[in-house]
Amino acid sequence: MKHKVLDKNYQNEVTRLFTSVFTSSEGDEEGKLIGNLASELSSNIDNEEIICLGTFENESLIGSIFFTRLRFNESILVYMLAPVAVSTKHQGKGVGQALINYGLNELKNRSVSVAITYGDPSFYSKVGFEPLSEDIIQAPLKLSMPVGWLGQSLTGELIPAINERPICVKEFNDPVYW
Repeated sequence: MKHKVLDKNYQNEVTRLFTSVFTSSEGDEEGKLIGNLASELSSNIDNEEIICLGTFENESLIGSIFFTRLRFNESILVYMLAPVAVSTKHQGKGVGQALINYGLNELKNRSVSVAITYGDPSFYSKVGFEPLSEDIIQAPLKLSMPVGWLGQSLTGELIPAINERPICVKEFNDPVYW
């Protein structure tokens, strides 16, 4: 397995991966929704607001994740991890965890203070995410499942309370994802 930072040239591969994975696990509607999200995100990769990482096996993309910037008035670097996809035949083998850990190290190297995600606590707890109260950091939009709001400090210090709602990248500025 090889991990690397991806650019816009991977848009088609990334879109196919996310569409396939989410169609298999969640059905056609969710596959189309997340496939379109991945397509939009990957067409706007700039390695600053939108970072995309991939895992390859024999030159084939088998996993991908996005980190997108959450902007606050305060000068703190916070990125949200979402979405994540690992090809169906590679799931359950630690590929996703390895890719997420690679991504978190990439963020640390970029002096990011906090990583946040919105997903399954039982999965994300395996890579250091813990429940995050919106009293500490709010989600950009209203959460449909507040228990899925998770975070982790990348500095070793407590996650600082930020008393404002962040602005997310435009691709996530839709209640359907929250």
